[in-house]
Amino acid sequence: MQKQLFFLKIKQAGFTLLELLVVISIIGILIALGTASYTTAQKKGRDARRQSDIKSIQNAFEQYYALNTTYPVGEGCLDEVGNLNESLPAGMPVDPKTGEDYILNCDATGDNYCICALLDQTGTGNSGANCNFAAVDKDYYCQTNQQ
Repeated sequence: MQKQLFFLKIKQAGFTLLELLVVISIIGILIALGTASYTTAQKKGRDARRQSDIKSIQNAFEQYYALNTTYPVGEGCLDEVGNLNESLPAGMPVDPKTGEDYILNCDATGDNYCICALLDQTGTGNSGANCNFAAVDKDYYCQTNQQ
């Protein structure tokens, strides 16, 4: 009689296959939700960094203007601003995801400039490509001269 009771206790211990499948499914769903949230947080963080970098570059351009009464001109205008050690002590910032330079347009007269960064989250910027602030698809964050 004792052997039968011991055998019944062993048979009832443990989880059924269905219970294990339900628990594993719930864990899988939670991991998927966590991964999606983490990816979104990474995109927001990179976009915030891009906006901060653009503002830093804009401040460097304005310091350049204060010293020279004109903005730098042509294709090398970013290098010219980057040579101001006091305005960008850590060097010229680059895109945190691609490592490439930001989009920069300097006119030939030294009156205007526009610097832009393509954001990860579409539709959250203030401009379209090439400083088109009236664009419908605002996927870029851009800043222009303040003078």
